[in-house]
Amino acid sequence: MTVNYKFKMKPFNHQKDALEFGWDRPEFGLFMEMGTGKSKVLLDNIGMLYQQRKIDFALVLAPKGVYRNWVSKEIPEHMSDDVKHRVIRWVSGPNKKQAEEMRSVQDDFDGLTIFVMNVEAFSSLKGQKAGTWMARALGHNGLIAIDESTTIKNHKAKRSKALMKISAGFKYRRLLTGSPVTKSPMDIYSQCEFLRPGLLGHESYYSFQGRYAVVQRRTMGHTAFQQIVGFRNLDELTKRIDMFSFRVLKKDCLDLPEKIYTARYVGMTKEQLNMYEQIRRHAMVLLEDGEMATAPAVITQMLRLQQIMSGHLKTDEGEMLYFPSKRMDALEEIINEHDGKAIIWSRFRHDIIGMTEMLNKKFGEGSAAAYFGDTSDDDRNDIVTNFQNPNHPLKYFVGNPATAGYGLTLTEANLVVYYANDFNLETRIQSEDRAHRIGQKNNVTYIDLICEGSIDEQIVKALRAKIDIGAKVLGEEAKQWLSLKPTIK
Repeated sequence: MTVNYKFKMKPFNHQKDALEFGWDRPEFGLFMEMGTGKSKVLLDNIGMLYQQRKIDFALVLAPKGVYRNWVSKEIPEHMSDDVKHRVIRWVSGPNKKQAEEMRSVQDDFDGLTIFVMNVEAFSSLKGQKAGTWMARALGHNGLIAIDESTTIKNHKAKRSKALMKISAGFKYRRLLTGSPVTKSPMDIYSQCEFLRPGLLGHESYYSFQGRYAVVQRRTMGHTAFQQIVGFRNLDELTKRIDMFSFRVLKKDCLDLPEKIYTARYVGMTKEQLNMYEQIRRHAMVLLEDGEMATAPAVITQMLRLQQIMSGHLKTDEGEMLYFPSKRMDALEEIINEHDGKAIIWSRFRHDIIGMTEMLNKKFGEGSAAAYFGDTSDDDRNDIVTNFQNPNHPLKYFVGNPATAGYGLTLTEANLVVYYANDFNLETRIQSEDRAHRIGQKNNVTYIDLICEGSIDEQIVKALRAKIDIGAKVLGEEAKQWLSLKPTIK
């Protein structure tokens, strides 16, 4: 790389290597594990291309929970001071000032324009129209990038189709993710189509699937379906991907402190156990009758069991039932034992609100903050900023891993508690790495709350073994999970 570029922050060697390999390629994937600094690599890449007069516009897309972070943190921290630039953020339903700011992207500007959007916007017609306009008006001399590119891994989704089409109008295209393949190698297809149609040498998804997947016709109960039962030619696929991507693992490049995994066992109350047994037996009957042949049906029943262990259950009629639970007491014990900041994850809104209230009551108002789907962009930014300030009284980040598990840096925490796990493996990995990334100076302890003898044990075992529960737990394995009988403690 011969580009004379003044970095705002000195890059690590692996970041230099990534830039050296792909900075001027029309299409490139930064497949860098969480915490290795792929955001910095992208921004340095954008700055280099601008200084070489190859681009004057960049469209950066990121999940809703983190796209604001690009505006408030990533770009200010990493974009070179030698690059004159402006940042414009997409807002759905903008006020007058925000609307004027977004329209200014059409104005002449003697510098680099970086437009930041949430990737979910491309599921809507409004977002698709905005992206299409930018591709036509600005893309010929621009770069488009997707942070956490597995958000377009479903080739059938509206969002994926729209972005595969829009990206073709841009001069440069970039993917950013730590895990391009989460559930199966089929995940990579639409991501690569975004980079360039036919990049993997196939004109359609089904041609790609036929080359790399083994598909069989299966029956379960009264239901027949096509199922991928294995994969083939994966060495060939890996070689193809390596031609236009750069792969980095933390263990290969960073001297980060170790992760420490442990569990805290929590018993059920009598009320919880009775309801758990009712739901469990009902699920077993459905499974035996062939009425739970699909993964969603199995997951629904396991989700209900998981709710009960957290002390609540939403019925089919939408009614919320509540049960005495020992789980909140267990969390309080853990926090009392810990000196420092902590992250607490739960997939349930009810848990997040309850934990936040408990922590604020016990440790003082403002010591805990809730971060989930309804949290505004302004509040999200303030929560992360305050949490990362070691002198700020905000000590406990209480969030939904599906909302807050992407893109955030929460390295002030050295304790992460999983109050109720998400079933999605990618969500688990991403949420773990909020604390375990560049900037972390301490060992990080991960504690799973587990009800002994329940599906809790199986969920945690599967996630730690890197098994995606939604994709794997069917048939006999589902029966095994649902046959477990928890005990009262």
